[in-house]
Amino acid sequence: MSLVRRCSRTACGRPAVATLTYVYADSTAVLGPLATYAEPHCYDLCAEHSERLTAPRGWDVVRLSDGSAPSRPSGDDLEALANAVREAARPQDRAAEAGGGKGRAGGNETRRGHLRVLRSPDT
Repeated sequence: MSLVRRCSRTACGRPAVATLTYVYADSTAVLGPLATYAEPHCYDLCAEHSERLTAPRGWDVVRLSDGSAPSRPSGDDLEALANAVREAARPQDRAAEAGGGKGRAGGNETRRGHLRVLRSPDT
């Protein structure tokens, strides 16, 4: 007996990563993390089949994530990263201003941010 659960789709031998359950009363297909044990009315799916899952016409698909899988970065994530980098650079500027007038007030070279906005070549 194999310890690795396999995809329930016919002729697919890849390891299962998600469990599909149909809620017939609500006309909903629920795709969530792999269940702790195999149940008779649930279907285990591999990564490829879980990504390509479609439901019958008139049904809804609910995709639940367990939070352990890496999510795709969004525009907000990139902006938060840029703000964190800018914030990390600020204490050096504040220390230079407080420590003897160097920096902007003293006329010495000031540190500029190293992040730049690049325009798309299409625009």
